[in-house]
Amino acid sequence: MSRTGSILTLNAGSSSVKFALFDAGRDLHQSMRGEIESLSSVPHFHAVDDQGRVLIERRWEKADNASYPHVIEELLTFIESHLGKGGLAAVGHRIVHGGEAYSAPVKLTPKTIDAIEALTPLDPLHLPLNVAPIRAVAEARPKLTQVACFDTAFHHTIPKVAHSYAIPRELSDKGLRAYGFHGLSYEYIAGQLKELAPDLAVGRVIIAHLGAGASLCALRNGQSIATTMGFSALDGLMMATRSGIIDPGVLLYLGRHGYNFKQIEDLLYHKSGLLGVSGISGDVRDLLASDKPEAREALDLFAYRLAWEIGALISALGGLDGLVFTAGIGEHSAEIRADVCARLAWLGLRLDAWANKAHAGVISLGESAVAVRVIPTNEEAMIAHHTLGLLQKG
Repeated sequence: MSRTGSILTLNAGSSSVKFALFDAGRDLHQSMRGEIESLSSVPHFHAVDDQGRVLIERRWEKADNASYPHVIEELLTFIESHLGKGGLAAVGHRIVHGGEAYSAPVKLTPKTIDAIEALTPLDPLHLPLNVAPIRAVAEARPKLTQVACFDTAFHHTIPKVAHSYAIPRELSDKGLRAYGFHGLSYEYIAGQLKELAPDLAVGRVIIAHLGAGASLCALRNGQSIATTMGFSALDGLMMATRSGIIDPGVLLYLGRHGYNFKQIEDLLYHKSGLLGVSGISGDVRDLLASDKPEAREALDLFAYRLAWEIGALISALGGLDGLVFTAGIGEHSAEIRADVCARLAWLGLRLDAWANKAHAGVISLGESAVAVRVIPTNEEAMIAHHTLGLLQKG
């Protein structure tokens, strides 16, 4: 295939579809980004170009039109009218879970779509949302190439000892193991490190992907060897509204004292984390702006848990050469970065306070035993890269 046309990336969530458009003929230059949000109420369609100029701002009048077939048709029609002659070459999708079967991106066919959908028991919250726009695109544009990019794929290099649980073997054989998530983000950062700091990229690095969902990944020579999220995206770090790691005995206690399955699920996914501890918000910005002691307690616990989990990954790596902060909190919260790094001073880590406040690319002092960087992530660019790669393979 010639390097012409554009690639559309889709990232579907519980009530929104984020999208971006990349020009294959210009080294995957991102020409557009946007979102169709509030799908469960009154949908809002918003898109801007590479200069931030608004291309469309539209609200549906009724939620009746919020079905995926309808909004995907609207999006494709808008994209095609915008592209004109160049045309749309393919659509790349972020798929949260690929199970044990998918360790690399794949072209989507009716057979692979069914196979991905069959993995729903592993992730009943995310996979139906990921598959719905795939089927909608297939129905609206049956000849348009689609590619699935899996968040779990990057972690297939984790050794068995690091992804196994101490449960009966027959359960492990059914796929109950740690998978890890945020893989597209980690893969992108690993690629950026190769360009920005080649020597560090082949060393022992921990990446902190800190957003509403948060996790850590330990890399050796650019490959994932351990990560904090496990069988689900609930595990590991405390997050905006998710508990992170918790004693299973707490869940047994709740079950014995009147909580049903749905209530426990809602508690762990939507009512815990920063929101649960503070009682104020799951947004770090809100908590930093608050003078309530509960806000400070939530932030302290967040930083403590981060430093604690980083310590565990240092053990897995056998040391630490570099720490990278990324995603919304990691890229924009100097306060959180400073708090975490202060808790890691025992490593010989020395933060450059001025560089940190300025959100510089390198925020550690020259004499620091651990290099600390801030690198913006771009999962959409990673999806576009994989999609183009499969197109070129033919």
